[in-house]
Amino acid sequence: MEYSMLADIDTGEQSSQFLTFIMADEEYGVEILDVQEIRGWEPCTEIPNMPQYVKGGINLRGTIVPIVDLRQKFGFNNIKYITTTVVIVVKVLVEDKSKTMGLVVDAVSDVHTIAHSDINLPPQLGLDTGPRVIRGLVSIRDKMVVLLSSSLLLDLNQFQNIEQINEHKTQQPMATND
Repeated sequence: MEYSMLADIDTGEQSSQFLTFIMADEEYGVEILDVQEIRGWEPCTEIPNMPQYVKGGINLRGTIVPIVDLRQKFGFNNIKYITTTVVIVVKVLVEDKSKTMGLVVDAVSDVHTIAHSDINLPPQLGLDTGPRVIRGLVSIRDKMVVLLSSSLLLDLNQFQNIEQINEHKTQQPMATND
């Protein structure tokens, strides 16, 4: 059995580390074990038939990685990408397979170790919001941080469309120099 939590040596309390980031003047976090790398913003290639919040894809070491603008996904106002705009590349588990996607955020903030007992469940508002992307809420230095479940940020159909692009790319014959 795998655990993505770290044990606090002093108390034995279970905790996890989260990378926090800024989006629309609020702070969010994803589990650090899901983070593969952090990249500066660069334009990406548009992928047809994707929701508007899927900005496109980038070629990351031979794999097409979907880029998701979290501002658009969550319905926030769009802003122009600037020098602090970054893409957090995360590994997610989709149907027991590891997938990679990039999350466009305003800026990276910090890394925090958070005790599981400090994570509060998100409020139940009676809204049908589809898969729950909010893992929980935590107060850090008197500021509320929304912890996200990165595996639920892009649905299965969107990953399948990107998989088809990756398969098509690998099936094309390589050009030869004759």
